[in-house]
Amino acid sequence: MSEQDLQKFIRKVEQLKEMVESIKEAPQRRKQLADCSNHDEVVELAKSWGFDIGRRWGENH
Repeated sequence: MSEQDLQKFIRKVEQLKEMVESIKEAPQRRKQLADCSNHDEVVELAKSWGFDIGRRWGENH
């Protein structure tokens, strides 16, 4: 894994941790997340909350 990929991976993990904390602070988000039926819906919902979790560490964009 390149240093750049490692940084992308770490950033995604940080975003996921922050998203979990936001769910704890805003319980309605838990239901919204549970209502998602696929990965793309989860990524779009997270994006609407201000989180960037869609990019995988090996992707170039």
